[in-house]
Amino acid sequence: MSEENINGREEEKSPVSFIEQFIIDDLKEGKNGGRIHTRFPPEPNGYLHIGHAKAICLDFGMAKKYGGKCNLRFDDTNPVKEEVEYIDSIKEDIRWLGFDWEDREYYASDYFGKLYDFAVDLINRGLAYVDDQSAEVISQQKGTPVQAGIESPFRNRAIPESLDLFERMNRGEFEEGSRVLRAKIDMASPNMQMRDPIIYRIIKAAHHRTGETWKVYPMYDFAHGQSDYFEGITHSLCTLEFEVHRPLYDWLVDQLKKDEYRPRQIEFNRLNLTYTMMSKRKLLELVQEGKVTGWDDPRMPTLCGLRRRGYTPESIRKFVDLIGYTKVEAINDVSLLEHAVRDDLNVRAPRVFAVLNPLKVIITNYPEGKTENMTLINNPEDESMGSREIPFTRDVYIEQDDFMENPPHKFFRLAPGAEVRLKGAYIIKCTGFNKDENGVIREVFCTYDPATRSGENGSDKKVKGTLHWVPAGQAIDAEVRLYDRLFDHEDPAGQKDEDYRKFLNPDSLRILKGCKVEPSLANVKPLDKFQFQRLGYFCVDNDSTGEHLIFNRTVSLKDTWARINK
Repeated sequence: MSEENINGREEEKSPVSFIEQFIIDDLKEGKNGGRIHTRFPPEPNGYLHIGHAKAICLDFGMAKKYGGKCNLRFDDTNPVKEEVEYIDSIKEDIRWLGFDWEDREYYASDYFGKLYDFAVDLINRGLAYVDDQSAEVISQQKGTPVQAGIESPFRNRAIPESLDLFERMNRGEFEEGSRVLRAKIDMASPNMQMRDPIIYRIIKAAHHRTGETWKVYPMYDFAHGQSDYFEGITHSLCTLEFEVHRPLYDWLVDQLKKDEYRPRQIEFNRLNLTYTMMSKRKLLELVQEGKVTGWDDPRMPTLCGLRRRGYTPESIRKFVDLIGYTKVEAINDVSLLEHAVRDDLNVRAPRVFAVLNPLKVIITNYPEGKTENMTLINNPEDESMGSREIPFTRDVYIEQDDFMENPPHKFFRLAPGAEVRLKGAYIIKCTGFNKDENGVIREVFCTYDPATRSGENGSDKKVKGTLHWVPAGQAIDAEVRLYDRLFDHEDPAGQKDEDYRKFLNPDSLRILKGCKVEPSLANVKPLDKFQFQRLGYFCVDNDSTGEHLIFNRTVSLKDTWARINK
């Protein structure tokens, strides 16, 4: 693959996104002195979800690839909705994804003084005014995209009066909602964002960093672009909904800047997933209403929820690479995300035996009290993961579904008179079974062929079925939580006239008690990941203990939803 050098950096000649092409072109032209400086600017009003991962991978990824820097900047401009808990969780999630902002942790609140001074400067220059109308009235006066807005009766308020009122707003003399500060731009602009936007409002709430210092707080649109400018950001990467905000950001920076430098804003499509809700407000409602157990519920699309479910950062980064960045809004199939985690766990997760619905099998001709250690490979995809030993005994457990009294045609598991191989051990043949008073099969009786031990001479006898198993006496009790998609509608967010709660999947969680896992899992730790052979990929839950093992299903071995919906 050919390469060329850009300002000392090597660039692979491979397909790149339109955003990356902009960055390459800017480097070639020597813009910003050859600097690449991005930022990830989350609002600390909730936990990050899979949609944020797309922005994180882009912001940090582009900086890393082109030898630049990426800042972490919390847009903490609304103390009513922000909590330190969210800040801590955001930092944890970014590090978990594999990125580091080093010493560049910033907050919009770092610039409250500068932003306030800038607002005063705009008032002095006749480019901002205090409006006594409510936000609702101001919104009604904005007009429509094809009809000009109505100028506020306070638009031409005297500069000294606006200055005095703005200072008194910050001293807390007026009630919330009674006055706002607006930029004076153009009420006839075809861009609604330019029709004298509100840039400051009164909020009488303590801020997590500045305390009671401020009674007025900048709007997101006022703080965002200027914070980029203060930090020397070269490429401000945003989702498409901010495209119409770009002229406002540029106008504000033009009033502020003293040189030719300006952050270049580039917009890309959001990450939307089928069967998933991305609204932080609605996710918060699910938490508050007890529809889920918390932000880290493994059914949630939050990064902490996906982590608890067993997703790996590598799989999420791979998924983001697969879907790419475009200018077209789309909804991605969640199956692609599940495919990415299957692919990743296939090569990193050890294979183990677990029986979720145990059925005892008694091998009648196996010596009672005898134990043999069967050696099994941990992962055939990675020989460096070695092997483990599982004790084989007269009594074992198999899955209830792996035995049928009257099997259909082509049922290759255990049935009266049928032979199967117990994986890594022997071939057994069913000779009988018994039932309880309700007709439920409780025990199956089999014989084994000693010449068919796996890996030894004579073990090449062929049977059509191979079952996983665990030794009855040494198996460990476990709880298994079978998580599925939280919503049963492909696009719950798109049903505008319906309450999204209507589409909650009633089968999104099934809890199985009395499961049995092989004894090698006695010392597992939270977030350890495994493939339960024939069953799927599972992760040790955060609440798991040595006395009470809990496993969460990360994903099934195959896309069962795709088959159901065909």
